[in-house]
Amino acid sequence: MTTQPLLKELLTDPRVSKDPHQHWPAWINGDISPEWPLFTWVAVRNMFTAYGTDHKRLRTLVAKAFTARRTAALRPRIEAMTADLLDALAARAPGEPVDLRETYAYPIPIQVICELFGVTDPDLRDGLRDCVDSIFHTSADPDEVTATYARTYELLGALVAAKRAAPADDMTSVLISAREEDGSRLSEQELLDTLLLVISAGHETTVNLLDNAIHALLTHPDQLALVRAGKAGWDDVIEETLRNRAPVASLPLRYATEDIALPDGTVLKQGDAILAAYAAAGRDPELHGAEPDRFDVTRTVKDHLAFGHGVHFCLGAPLARLEASIALPALFDRFPRMRLAVEPGDLRPVESFISNGHRALPALLHG
Repeated sequence: MTTQPLLKELLTDPRVSKDPHQHWPAWINGDISPEWPLFTWVAVRNMFTAYGTDHKRLRTLVAKAFTARRTAALRPRIEAMTADLLDALAARAPGEPVDLRETYAYPIPIQVICELFGVTDPDLRDGLRDCVDSIFHTSADPDEVTATYARTYELLGALVAAKRAAPADDMTSVLISAREEDGSRLSEQELLDTLLLVISAGHETTVNLLDNAIHALLTHPDQLALVRAGKAGWDDVIEETLRNRAPVASLPLRYATEDIALPDGTVLKQGDAILAAYAAAGRDPELHGAEPDRFDVTRTVKDHLAFGHGVHFCLGAPLARLEASIALPALFDRFPRMRLAVEPGDLRPVESFISNGHRALPALLHG
C-alpha cells in the first residue's frame, strides 16, 4: 500500500492484523521456511506482531521505557555522547575521508538504546548490532538467515541470564521482573522477542534518520543555507527527512482478517499479506504536490508515516527525534565546510527493502 490516505486507513482498520499465527494462512500451514529472509520479522512474538488485547498487553510493558520523562532525562547523556564523537572526528587527520554513517550516525543511537536496556558488555552490544544488520539484510542467503536467527537468541539469552543474576536499573531488568512476578503477562519467548524489537528498532531507524538528513543537507546546500539563515529550523530538517526518505522504506507484514474492499475496487482477500510502503507514502503526489521527491525544508505539508500510524505507532519516535535534534545541529556547527567525499551517485544503499540508508557516507569534514 503506497498512497498515504489509504495506508493510514489500513493501519487503523481492525480487519488488518499483524499476527501471522492467527491470520496468515501461509504461516499457519507451515509454508514459510526458516531460510526465508523475512522469517524473523514474522516469527517473533512481541508487540510488533501482536493483535488486539495481546498487543495492548505487550505495548504497555514496553511503554515504560519511552515515557516523556525518561526520554527527556536522556538529553544530557546524548549531548555528552555527541560532544565526544565530534571531538574524535576533529582529531582525525585533515583531508582524511570519514564515514559519517559508521562514526557518527551509528554510535549515538546504539549506545543510547543499549544503555537504556542495560547492554553494557561491548562484545554483546557489537554482536547484537551485527545480528540486527543481518536481520535487515533482506538479500541474505539461507545460511546467513539461519545463522543470524540462532546467534540472535544466543545473545539475547545471555543478556537475560546476566540480568537475572544481577538485576540493575535498566529496562531489561524491568521486563524480567514483570515476567517473573506474573508469568501470564509475558512469556519467555515474548521477553526475548521484545528485547530484540526494542534494541533493533531503537537504533536502526535513528541511524538511517541521521544518515539521510546529513546526506540531504550535503546534497542540497540551498536547504542548509535556509537553516543557517534561520528561515527553517532543525525540526523542519528532521520532519522533511522523515517524509522524503523514511528510515524504514517498507515494513512487513500485515494480514487481512476478512475480505476488505478498497476505494479503487480492489479487494484484499482474507489472509492476504500487506506490505506497508512508508517511503512511497511520504512522496504521495496527491498530498505533497507536483514535486513530492524534492527535499524542501520549507514545505508546509509535513505529513508522513515514517513512524507508522495507529496502535502500532513507534514508541521510540520522541527519542529518535531528540537524538536527531541534538546530533544534527552539533555536527554542522562543528564542521561548517563539510562536504561529501564522493559524488552522490557513487553512494550505495544498504541491501534491504526495509532499512533505508547508505552503506557508507564518506565526507570531508573541512571542505
